[in-house]
Amino acid sequence: CFSHHKSNLFHLLLIHDSNKEILKMSFEFHLGFGRCFGCQTAEQTCSISGTDMLYFTFIDDVQEAYNLIQDLVPTTPQEYILKGVVNAARGQEIGSRELLKNAEKLFQLVGGSASECDTIPGRLCMASCFFLLRQFKDVLIYLNSVKDYLFNDDTFKFNCAQAKAAVGKYKEAEEIFLSIQSEKIKNDFIYVSWLARCYIMNQKGQLAWELYLKMGTPFSLLQLIANECYKMGQFYYAAKAFDALEKLDPDSNYWEGKRGACVGVFQLIVANKESKETLKEVLALLRDSGNPQVEYIIRTMRKWAKDNRVLLL
Repeated sequence: CFSHHKSNLFHLLLIHDSNKEILKMSFEFHLGFGRCFGCQTAEQTCSISGTDMLYFTFIDDVQEAYNLIQDLVPTTPQEYILKGVVNAARGQEIGSRELLKNAEKLFQLVGGSASECDTIPGRLCMASCFFLLRQFKDVLIYLNSVKDYLFNDDTFKFNCAQAKAAVGKYKEAEEIFLSIQSEKIKNDFIYVSWLARCYIMNQKGQLAWELYLKMGTPFSLLQLIANECYKMGQFYYAAKAFDALEKLDPDSNYWEGKRGACVGVFQLIVANKESKETLKEVLALLRDSGNPQVEYIIRTMRKWAKDNRVLLL
């Protein structure tokens, strides 16, 4: 499901600022491009001087940004990038495929141009274009080409980790996610959900569950843990997550997921792949359900426990 791949893409090219005047000033391009890849020293910079990474200060009000930029006819790389960033931000916010397509084209025009293709902003534009196209292997090619310049930047790490997770490199992605220091990013639900998925895919369901407990009660995070843990055979934490979901929405079919997860834990116990002590917790989870199937399942588990001298007190 692409909802799990969705990200605040414009973090790759922006930093946020609560000062609305800075957004308006950014149209004057106070912040510039980085060094060309062909430059050998810090003194040999490209024609537009600046930092090692292109930054645009940006307010959290994406609608206002879009209102300001929508009539701009870009004539410089900075203007193309700015318009691309705002289109990407607004497109993701309202789910507009048209705006996302516009952003793709704008990023590609800059990243594919002869003057910008070997600059850091040009490479980032191509990464952004492929990010929107969901071509994450290509995203990583471009991000890897600039990582030596930007890898201490948390926004760069955030997008790099997402791309690595999207192509199944969960161990590397987890390490990068955990190296991020920005509290704003770490409190972003996209960060939390991706980190939880990495934990699960790396057979660390307990850490994903602890992340949920730390975050409070985000329903979608519970759904992610329940389904991904079930898929990965981490049935104990799948059962706990489905139990929490069932309590939040008793009229749903979460009972079926909980039943399957509890039976999965029981099978692992029988196969000596899960502690027998866990059976007590599984029985407690089952008792919390009002479904008539519960009694039969509990009787079966209790009989096995009695036959195998497993104490349930």
